[in-house]
Amino acid sequence: MSAQPHPLNTESDRLLFAYWVPNVSGGLIISKIPQKTNWDLASNIKYAKAAEEAGIEYGLTQIRFTSGYGAANQHESVSFSQAILQATDSIKIIAAILPGPWNPTTVAKQIASIDHYSNGRIAVNIVSGWFKGEFTAIGEWWLEHAERYRRSNEFIRCLKGIWTAPEDTGFTFGGDFYRYRNYVLNPKPVQKPHPEIFQGGNSDDARNNGAEVSDWYFMNGNDLDGFRAQIEDVKTRAVKVGRENEVRFAVNGFVIVRETEEEAVRVLQEIQGKADKEAVNAFRDSVQQAGASTSNKKGMWADSKFDDLVQYNDGFKTKLIGTKEQVAERLVLLKSLGVHLVLTAFLHYDEEIEQFGRDVLPLVRQYEKEGRGKNVNFEIERTGDVYRKKQ
Repeated sequence: MSAQPHPLNTESDRLLFAYWVPNVSGGLIISKIPQKTNWDLASNIKYAKAAEEAGIEYGLTQIRFTSGYGAANQHESVSFSQAILQATDSIKIIAAILPGPWNPTTVAKQIASIDHYSNGRIAVNIVSGWFKGEFTAIGEWWLEHAERYRRSNEFIRCLKGIWTAPEDTGFTFGGDFYRYRNYVLNPKPVQKPHPEIFQGGNSDDARNNGAEVSDWYFMNGNDLDGFRAQIEDVKTRAVKVGRENEVRFAVNGFVIVRETEEEAVRVLQEIQGKADKEAVNAFRDSVQQAGASTSNKKGMWADSKFDDLVQYNDGFKTKLIGTKEQVAERLVLLKSLGVHLVLTAFLHYDEEIEQFGRDVLPLVRQYEKEGRGKNVNFEIERTGDVYRKKQ
């Protein structure tokens, strides 16, 4: 029997929320600021239960095979996701998967099994990889950018095919990276047609994957024009392959809610002021080299400055920093742009997941009941200046 929906989550067109699971050390920032955030399983079960209580519907585990950039320790994503699911009732956990170290057969089997254990609460995020040192350290080929995303495209096609293939014929596929002949997986996943598949990026290759094969397209933080352009571009690509109604959009945002905007901004300034400069610079070099290799020179961090990169996925740019009212207003603006899910992260997980559920989420739902988040021109006029590029 499925868990009853959270009282804040009864409307089908509501904005959805997820949180980054801190299953790696160092939290979600590359900073030496003290944090009330831990990466062990017991703490993460507490965070997941707090998220359920708050009305947050997804958690996203991270995958790293080697240490780097402030994250010295890392728990593996799939097993960690399963452990959280066993201790919770309703939240969905999205497990990060890296093609190369994983192949579709193993992932399809693991996720189908966990889908049964959790009564349909597992999803996957297919990450194509940006950290060359990680691949070479474990003996994996480091493919060029376009090839990494082409491999991910095949990977997703294989997952979907394995999970949905009919019993009498099984799954057959002849690709450049993966091949199958009449493969039948049993048991199939509980979720139909299959567990949700997320993927993200900013390059043409990533946008094509979002349009062609994934259920969800993750975006880094951005300014107002950047969000609009990216969403419209992926939608246009999806129309060309007949998937205009099949791809949804999720955006990353780091949340700092305080009594006043000034207090929230001071916290941001302290995080950035205490940045681990060596780690941030190393991270910047690695990701911007990866971005420069894309055909349009627009990898996920192509335009990111030092202060942006203190939060791994440009979460400060999303501007969820201020009073509870300001943050709620900005969330309904994002919804009006076509964002379906906001992926949150916090400085103090011990306290701030609960705070977000107590102070911000009820306001978002109140605004939605008032009809907010549907008229993009109204929301931009009301809130949009905070996202515009500074001249």
